[in-house]
Amino acid sequence: MSGADMAPGWKLAWIYARRELRGGMRGFRVLIACLALGVAAIAAVGSVSMALTRGLSERGQEILGGDVDIRLIHRQATPEELAYLTEGNRVSVSAEMRAMARSGGATSDGQSLVELKAVDGLYPLYGAMTLAPAQPLSSALAKRDGLFGVVVEPNLLDRLALKVGDTLVIGDETFRIRAAIDHEPDRVAGGFELGPRAMIAQSALSATGLVQPGSLVNWHYRIRLPESARGDVALKSWIDGLRERFPDAGWRVQDRTDSSPGVRRFVERVALFLSLVGLTALLVGGVGVANAVKSYLDGKRSVIATFKCLGAPGALIFRIYLLQVMALAMVGIALGLAAGAAAPFIVDAVAGNMIPVPADLRVYPGPLVLAAAYGVLTALAFAIWPLARAREVPATGLFRDIIAPMRRFPPRRYVLAVGLALGVLAALAVGLAEDRFFAMWFVLGAGLVFSLLWLAARGVMKLAEKSPRVRRPELRLAIANLHRPGAPTPSIVLSLGLGLTLLVTVSLINGNLSGEITGNLPARAPSFFFVDIQPDQTAALRDLVTAHEGVTGFQEVPMLRGRIAAVNGVPADEVNVAPDAQWALRGDRGITYSSAMPDNSTLVRGQWWASDYQGPLLVSFAEDLARGFGVGPGDRITVNVLGREMTATIANTRQIDWTSMGINFVLVFSPGPLASAPHTDLATVTMDNGLVGEDGERKLEADVTRAFPNITSIRVKEALQAVNGLLDDFALAVRATGMVTLASGVLVLAGAMAAGYRARVRDAVLLKVLGATRVRVLGIFLREYAVLGLVTALIASMAGSLAAWIVVVRVMDLPWHFLPGTLALTVVLAALATMIMGLFGTWRSLSAPAAPVLRAD
Repeated sequence: MSGADMAPGWKLAWIYARRELRGGMRGFRVLIACLALGVAAIAAVGSVSMALTRGLSERGQEILGGDVDIRLIHRQATPEELAYLTEGNRVSVSAEMRAMARSGGATSDGQSLVELKAVDGLYPLYGAMTLAPAQPLSSALAKRDGLFGVVVEPNLLDRLALKVGDTLVIGDETFRIRAAIDHEPDRVAGGFELGPRAMIAQSALSATGLVQPGSLVNWHYRIRLPESARGDVALKSWIDGLRERFPDAGWRVQDRTDSSPGVRRFVERVALFLSLVGLTALLVGGVGVANAVKSYLDGKRSVIATFKCLGAPGALIFRIYLLQVMALAMVGIALGLAAGAAAPFIVDAVAGNMIPVPADLRVYPGPLVLAAAYGVLTALAFAIWPLARAREVPATGLFRDIIAPMRRFPPRRYVLAVGLALGVLAALAVGLAEDRFFAMWFVLGAGLVFSLLWLAARGVMKLAEKSPRVRRPELRLAIANLHRPGAPTPSIVLSLGLGLTLLVTVSLINGNLSGEITGNLPARAPSFFFVDIQPDQTAALRDLVTAHEGVTGFQEVPMLRGRIAAVNGVPADEVNVAPDAQWALRGDRGITYSSAMPDNSTLVRGQWWASDYQGPLLVSFAEDLARGFGVGPGDRITVNVLGREMTATIANTRQIDWTSMGINFVLVFSPGPLASAPHTDLATVTMDNGLVGEDGERKLEADVTRAFPNITSIRVKEALQAVNGLLDDFALAVRATGMVTLASGVLVLAGAMAAGYRARVRDAVLLKVLGATRVRVLGIFLREYAVLGLVTALIASMAGSLAAWIVVVRVMDLPWHFLPGTLALTVVLAALATMIMGLFGTWRSLSAPAAPVLRAD
């Protein structure tokens, strides 16, 4: 057929399609709802993610605290470096470290870990610092009546039962609390933090006695460039000049274009996962599209047959109903896009105070266009198949298809069209993802589960057909309904199964992680980490700690911070590293030196050096990191420590058991040059919590803080609770999106009930004519739906358990714990949901009068 013939064909098809659409959207409500829900989920996740990432980008100067932020660990900038930084620029200097704060004077037992920040008079260069009560920051931190001021976050006041005006001891110095922090402009850039903020003047830092040789202090030099140098090109040129002038400075340089890379990566990865979950919801909705189209075409049998008897070609019929389906699909897509576009504003209004990242609220076309493309492709992929069957079936076969459905496939071109639409969907999901490897496995996993559920549904129907005859008539009829012509078994298993599989997977992964963090890890982990221990304090600290009741272990090692600068002579930014190992090149890492191999380590390749080794510098590398770097024994690693680059030969690789929570490092060097470098010690203390309890831990922490004000203690339990809180928040977001998938499944289930309404009415009437009561008829239907719900839940439980096991054991390398309560709850809720929806779908059929139905048959 030529292009000239094709155009009139589509025009004629649109005329007929438009006339039929005047009758309303009856029969297509589920199709519209399924597409709207899936498109809304994808558009909402994309829009919120874009609002957050754009907020990070647009407000980069405020978040970073300057146009450029230069961070040094352990040391301050040299006079030469500082002169270069300040030439024509405004530079604000601050020191950030963890410290212990005590309330009510040095004799109080109330103490807390704080994130201490000492700022100069220029802070902040961008944004505004707001305090309660309102006052200038410089005034709040100034020394008055013999005491420096301190401003703290409100949760520190709550934790130590303090108020503005009380005193707070940090290190060797007593401070007056002058205000609570209402807004700190560059707080987001700090990343994950264990304690509340306490801010003091930089002039007060020396009085605390916290800064000692080797202390873990981050010195930040935030730079405000002249107006003429703030453009992207000029900014990059300035940074390139800085690196060229001081190539071995060992500092980390960030600029306003990527003010918080850790937060950005987290937002992007969460958005990727939630977008893929939304796509899964859309695919579940695709089953509803197929059901709705099939149900609509079933109601149009006489119309289609009449068209064919009058000589209408199959192509015309296909076009008529494809145009109708796509027109109504556009309604659902438009509704979903409207909800997605409004999502950033809704999230900001409902939970804006809970999100530390500033959102740039606006309508973002990109995520909306992508969500619309997903919606169109899904509608096409799931509508073409039933439309193609209606196109090819002859007029007489249309009526015969009611009781004897034809099993043949549509012509090859339609099968290819369906495959092409699904292929483009998968290609978009993977090709546009930030982490294509993860997206590919997610798409493959979803496709595998979808296929398994379809095969399981067919298996259930075959088993029901071949099952032995049961004596109870209600159960016998319920089993027969599972495999009768037009049975909703495939739709229900596919729609509910995929959503339940996702929820089971997420619940089991989160349950295993939470159990490991709150139960198993603390049982093996030390009670405390003590950091910033000066080498001459270690012996006294050991004596103090081991004298306490309930202390069962004390271990200390030297600790420095170093940045991997090169691998086999190749600069770090040019090294080809596997994605799961790239984190080791971002910023500084903790390093140590030792003559003996650390505990909880197993030698994999190479040999450990002799205890009295005094030769060239050697290093032991973590095995998983070594594989990611593509290195092994004999290769060379260059590390920048305190501005000095040192090259070591890899002597061996180790497998590290991180779940022990003991002291371990990915880089362990041989004794030698590092021993003479300024450093501090790191110690762990293990206590018998069952013997001394929380009070014993608090007393030990208070005694150490009083005796050694410069030493910072980190309670492992509190750190694990902070991590667990992040996991719970993430799991909540995933479950919320997963519920969208399940809601799509419920819509598909409702559509399947509506599609089978006429058959249910006929069944109910015949059973009542044969003497069955309404209660017995209802019992038959409820048994059918209960069996379907149980089968679907069991399949989803098995698939979800397998997926969760792979993630926990193979990906996270953690022990697996079976959670029968989670699975039992899934099975029961799925059965109840299916029964309830089935009840709603069949209740009206029980009240249908018999005469009209019998006359129609």
